[in-house]
Parts: sequence; C-alpha cells; structure tokens
Amino acid sequence: MTTQPGAAVPHGEVRGLHRAIGEGGGSAMARLAIGAMGVVFGDIGTSPLYALRDTFAGRHRLPLDSLHIHGIVSLMFWSMLIMVTLKYVIIMMRADNRGEGGSLALLALINREGTERRWGKGIILLGVLATALFYGDAMITPAVSVMGAIEGVAVYRPELRYAVLPLVVVILIVLFLLQSRGTARLAAFFGPVMLVYFATIAVLGVISIATHPQVMAALSPHYAIVMFVSDPWRGFLAMGAAVLAVTGAEALYADMGHFGRLPIRLSWLTVVLPALVLNYLGQAALLLRSHDALVSPFYLLAPNWFQWPLLILASLAAIIASQAVISGVFSVTQQAIQLGFIPRMTIRHTSLAAGQIYIPAINQALLVAVLLLVLVFKQSTNLTATYGVAVTAAMLIDNVLLAVVMFRIWHWKPLLAVPLLALFFAVDGLYLAANLTKVPDGGWVPLLMGTVVFILLTTWSRGRALMRKTMTTSGMPLEVFTKSAHSSAIRVPGTAVFMASASAGVPSALLHNMKHNKVLHDRIVLMTVLIEDTPFVDPATRAAVTEFGNGFYRLKLRFGFLEETDVPGALKLLTLGGEPFDMMRTSFFLSRQTLLPSDTPGMALWREKLFSWMLRNSASAMEFFRLPTNRVVELGAQIKI
Repeated sequence: MTTQPGAAVPHGEVRGLHRAIGEGGGSAMARLAIGAMGVVFGDIGTSPLYALRDTFAGRHRLPLDSLHIHGIVSLMFWSMLIMVTLKYVIIMMRADNRGEGGSLALLALINREGTERRWGKGIILLGVLATALFYGDAMITPAVSVMGAIEGVAVYRPELRYAVLPLVVVILIVLFLLQSRGTARLAAFFGPVMLVYFATIAVLGVISIATHPQVMAALSPHYAIVMFVSDPWRGFLAMGAAVLAVTGAEALYADMGHFGRLPIRLSWLTVVLPALVLNYLGQAALLLRSHDALVSPFYLLAPNWFQWPLLILASLAAIIASQAVISGVFSVTQQAIQLGFIPRMTIRHTSLAAGQIYIPAINQALLVAVLLLVLVFKQSTNLTATYGVAVTAAMLIDNVLLAVVMFRIWHWKPLLAVPLLALFFAVDGLYLAANLTKVPDGGWVPLLMGTVVFILLTTWSRGRALMRKTMTTSGMPLEVFTKSAHSSAIRVPGTAVFMASASAGVPSALLHNMKHNKVLHDRIVLMTVLIEDTPFVDPATRAAVTEFGNGFYRLKLRFGFLEETDVPGALKLLTLGGEPFDMMRTSFFLSRQTLLPSDTPGMALWREKLFSWMLRNSASAMEFFRLPTNRVVELGAQIKI
C-alpha cells in the first residue's frame, strides 16, 4: 500500500533533533533512524513473507528452476535499487514541502511554486488520483501483512491451518479497536522491534547463503535480462508478483516530515536494504536446495528451535506495518480535509505528537474493508492478486509530478532529467502493465475503491467551489452593509464572530441574524479560516485584520495543512479594537447550508445529489474549529449550485 505519514516523533522534536545532530549529537540521528524503521519500512519490510513465494506459487507461476530463481531475485534487487533507492530515497525526497512529503504535499508544493499555470488542473487531478489510489491500496496492507505472518502457524503446524483465518480476524479487530486509545506508547517500541526483525531476517539469509554461495551471482542484472530473453512472457507476468518487493516505497517520501530526509536514508541504506537483499538471497538459496520449501521459503529459513520465535517476531512486524498504514490513512485524510478534498470529519488527537490522531469514521470504514478482504480471499496468496495495481499506478503518477518539479521548480537541464524520467517511466510502466493482468483475479478491488474515492474527492472539491461562487455572487459588499446596518440595528454588548468561507462579502449568517433578530453586537468579526499550501504557518503571521469602522472587522486566520485548526486558541492571542477576546462574552455564528440540487450548469445532477449527501454528513464546523459548544449559534440557509 501506499503508506503515508504515521505515528512518530513530533515535528518540533524532529527539528530539535536535527539541530542536535548538527551540533554533533549522533545519538539523535540514530534514534530517528531506528524510529523510521518502525513506521516507514513496515510495509516493504514484511514483503519477504510472501513476495518471492508468490512469484512461483501465485496466479502466474514460474518454473522453479535456476534460471527463474536467479532472474527473479536479480529483478527484485535492481527494482529496489531503481524504484526505491534512486527514485524515492535520492531524488523524490528532495521534493519536500517545508519538510513534508507525500502526494498531497507535493501537489501543494507544485500549486504554490509551479510557474506553468496551464498545467494546474491536470496536475491537481493527477495528485488527487494518486491519493485516491492510496486509499484503494490502504485496505490491502493490513490484510495481507497480518495474514502472511499468521500463516506461519500452518507452516509449522499444518493441523492448525483452520485456526489461521479466525486468528487473523481477531488480531485485526483488536488492532482497529485500539486506535482510539492512540499509539504514542506503542510507537516507542516499533523501531526497536523492527530493528530486531531486520537483523534476524538478515542473519537467517546469510546462514542460508553460506550453504549455496553461488546464489550471490543473482545480484548481477545479467540474470534478470537472461530470464526475460529466454522466457519473456512469463518474466513479464512475474513482475506482477515481484512488485511486492517494492510496495511501500512511497512511504519513504510520505513519512519524511516525521523523521527527516537523512534518518530515513540512513535506515534504508545501512539496515533495511541490506537485510531485505540478504533475506531474498537466502530464500533463493533455500529454493535451489529444496523445491519443497516453496510452501514458505521465509519461515523455512529458520532452524527448528527458532521457528516459533520467528513466527512471533514476524507477526509483530506485520502488526507494526498495519499500524503504520492505519496511522498513514488518518494523516492523509487530515491533509485532504485541510486542503478541501474531503468533508470535515471528527478528528481526535490522542497525544501531543504530530500524526497521533484518530478519525472514527475512517477507522470503521477501513476495518470493514479489511475484514471483507480477509474473509473473501482467505489466503495471502489470493490477497496478493489484489496487490500492486494501485501502488504501481500511484508510482507512475509520482513520475509525472516529479517531472513538473524537475523542470518547473528545480529547473534541471533536460540532459540530466530526461534519461532519469525515461528510466522511471519505463520501469513503473512495465510494472503497472504486468499488474494489470491481475485485475480479473482481484486487482479490480483497489481500482474500484480508488475510483469511488476519486469521485468523492473531486465531487466535494468541485461542489465547494461552486457553492462558494454562488454565495459570493449573491452576497452584499461589506462596506455597503456596515453603513446601512449601523444605523438600523440595536447594538448589544459583546463580540459576535461570523464564520465566513469567502474572504469577501457578508456571510449569510450575518444577513439572517439582521433579518430576524435586528440586533448587532458591539464588535462584529467576520472570520475566514484559510488553509495554506505549507504544512505549518508562522504564528506571527497567522492573523490578518482589516477594520471597517463602526465595530466591524474582517479577520483571516491562516493554518498549515498539518496544523490543528484551533480557532479559540488563535483568538486568545489577538486584540481587536483595544480589547482581547473573552470566550465567555463571544458568540460564534455559523451558517449551515442546505443544498438544493438543480439543473444549473456546474455539475451533473447525480454529483449534486452526492455532494448534498456529503454536506449533510460532514462534521460540524463547531467541532472542527474547536469552538466552545455553549457559545455557538447556527443559522440555516438554502442554496442552489
């Protein structure tokens, strides 16, 4: 799955550790590097559980001979070098949005700094599509990781194979139920556990390689080329399973904001990549010695006395990988809400750490989707047939976004950029084409989910834009309103804050209040909350105030797309008209719009109805902006778009 930001170290702490590193604190870098192993590499780290096995035992089986074993290991190794190391670790991680990574952060960066405006709409749609595919793939990782690990029970004790499915279901249910409690304490153990896991699989690989050292020759690209030349069609189909070795590569980029570029690179190059390569080589050596080991070359690497400890360790690694994915879904959803692609949802902060959030609606939906996958597909081999389509499509989209960054922001010379992009497009394109052959066997699942999410994201974004346009068109200029309202309404003590989505005109809530109540507070604040394309906003520049006289003010509050929109907290730091904000003397007026679908050009009628349903079910602005519940007044309005 595309894993995106997970539960990790607070943003400010990361910056502090980076300063410590700059001052010679190497232990800070080591802590971040170990922490990255627990969040960033969970998905790609658990791939050895099933990746090599499914190239020979999956839907498109390869002959279990020396040619194909050496060829597949060579393919996996060079895919990790090109797709993960070169593309994401070395190049993509340079494209950060104020330290943050991921498709949405990259999209915001392009939107803010790109100079080619005519590319805007198409690039935005591609970024949204990549995010939608992320959701389509997010439900697969917990299912395949946990099931792939627990199936080790049946490998060691075949008579217990009927217990695998119930055990997987129980583990997943418990995992999702624990999300509401937060993972701050557990996160401290993620990194060390994964460090032990990577060290273990590396040692097991080395022991197996020692019995058949000739397998080291598979590191040469020659073997991958020979396999494709000798058996091109089967080699092409095998790429659909070989891609499992690089799934999770985009997490390197997405989690950059939590750990920083250097710790992730350090973890990958010094621990994770060597451990994965050694384990795959060890599995290949085992298969060359005994074809019977194909039932699970990962688990059968272990000697008899270490089989159950390996099962426990691999299960912990799978749970950690699933936790990282779930946390990533929460974080990406928060970003999408802030950037206006998803309706407001209830977000609970489970700790002071960045990324430590819980979104009940997303947690419930993801649990249902994961359980359905487990119960329908029943085995990890069947689940891997659904895996890879969305990942490779998202990776291909990343190439397009990277091309825009290279040419329009970094201003790279074509002589350098074109060959790299051609290599990335060729490799990712081949992998996507190979994975499309899995669509009839289950690859349609993430594609269907991604399509549904894409429709929802674009419908909400388009609907909000049309609604704002309608409200702005029908609104009254504030200058005109202040002059007429001041002389025709009774003024009452206190402050009234009218939330306005547009930074011009008069909010409908204020017009309705005047129409029905015919009173105005002594201090009227028209407040617009703006979400910037940067992850964090300098508190010194958060507020911008314009005074219109007669006690009227327009206030703009700016938040980064990773910040919590704590409106009362921001107001307490301001003074308007010589007076601070007293929450007990401040009333917040909100407009709750009811959408009436119409034949007005803008969106298809079915999308208008869909947008109306999303609007009705979105979380209250009161909760989203953390407004005091006893100081809020909601006034309804009906609009057509």
